[in-house]
Amino acid sequence: METTGVSLTTIVLFAPLIGMLIIIFSGRVNDERSKWVALITSLVTFVLSVLMLFAFDRDVSGLQMEHIAKWIPSNDISYHVGVDGISIWLVMLTTFIMPIAIVSSFSAIKERMRLYYAFMLLLETAMLGVFVAQDLFLFYIFWELTLVPMYFLIGIWGAEERIYAAVKFFLYTMAGSILMLIAILWLGSEAGTFNVPTIAQMVRDGELTFSTDTGRLLFLGFFIAFAIKVPIWPLHSWLPDAHVQAPTAGSVILAGVLLKLGTYGLVRFNLPFFPEAAADFAPWIAALAVIGIIYGAWVSYAQTDVKKLVAYSSVSHLGFVVLGIFALNTVGVQGAILQMVNHGISTGGLFLLVGMLYERRHTKSIAAYGGIWKVMPVFSGIALVIALSSMGLPGLNGFVGEFTILLGSASSEVLSLWFTVFGALGVILAAVYILFMYNKVFMGPVDKPENEELEDISWAGNWTELAALIPILIMVFVIGLYPRPFFELMDASVGEITQFLDATVVANR
Repeated sequence: METTGVSLTTIVLFAPLIGMLIIIFSGRVNDERSKWVALITSLVTFVLSVLMLFAFDRDVSGLQMEHIAKWIPSNDISYHVGVDGISIWLVMLTTFIMPIAIVSSFSAIKERMRLYYAFMLLLETAMLGVFVAQDLFLFYIFWELTLVPMYFLIGIWGAEERIYAAVKFFLYTMAGSILMLIAILWLGSEAGTFNVPTIAQMVRDGELTFSTDTGRLLFLGFFIAFAIKVPIWPLHSWLPDAHVQAPTAGSVILAGVLLKLGTYGLVRFNLPFFPEAAADFAPWIAALAVIGIIYGAWVSYAQTDVKKLVAYSSVSHLGFVVLGIFALNTVGVQGAILQMVNHGISTGGLFLLVGMLYERRHTKSIAAYGGIWKVMPVFSGIALVIALSSMGLPGLNGFVGEFTILLGSASSEVLSLWFTVFGALGVILAAVYILFMYNKVFMGPVDKPENEELEDISWAGNWTELAALIPILIMVFVIGLYPRPFFELMDASVGEITQFLDATVVANR
């Protein structure tokens, strides 16, 4: 099958790349203009993705807005892109976060600006490609492409130990990618195609079956690559270094979108391709997730560096996402997908706040602050809302996702109730480290002279700060108060995966 014409998915996918080419090759685009080209390009991409959202039919479980073109016919490799109820929200998250990251860079990035914004737009196309690719070969190309701009964003514009952090990030991800490539080639040779929907349908129809050992090996080939990217404990050690050394926008993109490439891969490939192996490994993976939830929260509490605290919190929050995925039921997977979006918004917001404080004081030490509420009340109020959303306060976005995940875990056929109990303990620990951080940084007396003259955020001051934070605040309340549309849009696509998983779990009991 080959479609004619260009789908909206393809337009959204390559719109950032066009902006990147304009920045690089247009003689009229200097450093100052490059940031505006990048911002306008990312905003246009966001508007186009909103059009995709409105054109999406929530009652259809399969792909929509597809574009298929033969690429390597002899191996049935094609340029095949499209969105379903799972990927549409991650496309929206990507196009939502990128303009925020770009506008937050206006005051922070002063050197090699054209190159910086070109890499940002290349990264956006690469991340979008991962979410819309429906061919394993195409998926792998975009997966690897995300490494290049992120490596340079950390390595060129990062902090003092940026080279070490960039190389560590690259090597960890590449190690997992090699295993995934082997699994992709093996799976493609078994199936006779690299087309993702075709392989999933063959598995559902019983046309493609694996021996127990083969299924488990293929599952692990994909899983390890995705587990490194999430990251799942104990494969997380690259993440704190990458976050601490990355520029603010790099941390926002890393937490907001890049980590979701791993959790998305688990839902898109591991569950539908290898349902028996997923059921076999679910308790073990859920155990790693719960350890990550508690470990991430505990280590966050012990931090003296506020940026590293937020970095370790991601290990804890994404442990919830993995727990929801491997509950292997509709409620858990839906909660996991929503929590991917929530984490991107809330933790992205926290990294923005840390970056704004750093620009004023040039330190990330928690001990260097205190009493910030008295000198920066608007900033502190916004920080309180975003911190509470990360903590999972009812009425804000974080609560909905975590609560749904715990419901899914509690009703899972493959997980014992203890996973839910320890997951709930992670919610309590999150409140401890979030409130500890907020109390140390924002409350109490202003006992450091350097903090007395800090400038609050305002439209009259650096307008880009409010421009970056206001969209975050809006989504914190929108998802927290009215999550129904988010669940409705993903319901059919998630149901298609979990119905087959349910049958597999019952058959194996």
